[in-house]
Amino acid sequence: MAFTIDHYSSMISQDKTGKHHTESKAETTIIMLPSDANPKGNVFGGVILKYVDLIAGLVAKRHSGHANVVTASIDRMTFLKPVFIGNALILSARLNYVRKSSMEVEVNVEAEDLDDNTRVHTGTAFVTTVALDKYGKPTEIPPLLIGNDDDKKRFSDGELRMLARLKDAGKLE
Repeated sequence: MAFTIDHYSSMISQDKTGKHHTESKAETTIIMLPSDANPKGNVFGGVILKYVDLIAGLVAKRHSGHANVVTASIDRMTFLKPVFIGNALILSARLNYVRKSSMEVEVNVEAEDLDDNTRVHTGTAFVTTVALDKYGKPTEIPPLLIGNDDDKKRFSDGELRMLARLKDAGKLE
């Protein structure tokens, strides 16, 4: 299995107080093989979730830099369309929201039929990751720099989702 990351930007933050989402975003494409699927050729949801988790962790690690990054949650993943053996699974991920030590990474998933070059959106997941220090305790990470109206909306929406997650987990009243 090949796992390649095409990273869009080699920008290095000049602002030591924060990073822009373009500094950490990632995309990967993986061919789906028979070992990834059931006998009818449908790729297992767990295989797709594995790649969602991997690319989200990469984005979070790029943003946090020094820290160990772990997954805290993956919001509900609805599989909108099937992915089949022989399809290219295309995942693109970007940071939407950053708190003190936690981050929300949005992962969009597409399947490409390589025989007719068509792509379908198969799902979106929001992955919460936490940066940990060498003792396994949450550690502060750079803030997310906001560049335009889309960034502002994603940040605001991400903050609302994060607060809802914390409330659901009993960490907010």
